[in-house]
Amino acid sequence: MPGSGAVTRNTLRQQIADALRDEVLAGRLPPGTEFTVKQIAEQYEVSATPVREALVDLSAQGLLELVQHRGFRVRIFSVDDFRGMIEARALVVDGIFRRLAERGAPAGTGEMLVSVRRRAEEARRAAQSGSLEVLIGYDLRFWRELGGLVGNTYISEFLHRIRVQCWVFAVPHLQREPQLHAALWDGHSDLVEAVTLADGEAVRRIVRGYNQHGLDWAARLPVLPPK
Repeated sequence: MPGSGAVTRNTLRQQIADALRDEVLAGRLPPGTEFTVKQIAEQYEVSATPVREALVDLSAQGLLELVQHRGFRVRIFSVDDFRGMIEARALVVDGIFRRLAERGAPAGTGEMLVSVRRRAEEARRAAQSGSLEVLIGYDLRFWRELGGLVGNTYISEFLHRIRVQCWVFAVPHLQREPQLHAALWDGHSDLVEAVTLADGEAVRRIVRGYNQHGLDWAARLPVLPPK
C-alpha cells in the first residue's frame, strides 16, 4: 500500500516517544539521565530514525535536552521552574472557567463529564492510596478531558504539556516522601461535582486550592537537586 511505510514509522515514532515519556514519569529515567539514539534504538530493537524523531519530539515538549556530541538528557526542572509552571497553568485555567461561566458549557458536556467523573474517582483512589504511577496516568487523562470542555485544542495541549512537566519535576521528590498519600492532591471528584453543578465560585476555590497545594508542597522541598 502506498505510504504505509511512512505511517508505520510515524506510529513507531509515537510509540517510542510515549514509552520514554512513561519511563520519565515513572522515575525510571530520572532528571539528568543521559542516553544516545543508538542506546534507545538497541533497547527497543528498532532503527535509529524513529528514535531520533521521538527524542526530538520529547525535546520540543521540554522533557529532554540535546547534549552536544553526547546525545540527550532528561531535563532537570528547578523549584522556580515548578512555580512558574503553576503560575502559567493557573492563569490559563482561571480564564477557561471564567469563559465557561460567561458562555456556558458547550453541547455534549454531560456525556463528557461521565468519562471525566470516572477518571476523577480513579485519580482520587490512587492519590489516597499513594499509588503514584497510577495517579499520574489518571491525573493527566482527567485534566486533559476536563480541559476538553472548553473546546480549544491549543489550550488543551498547552495545559497537558505543562502538567507533564510538573510531574517530571515532582516525581523524584515524591518518591522520597515518607507519607506519599499526604503529599498528593485528591480533589478531582470535588472539582467534577462543582463543574457539574455549574458552581463557578466552588470551581475557582477548588482550583486555587489545587494550585496552592502544589506551591506549599514545593516550599517544603530541600534545596538539593534531585539525584
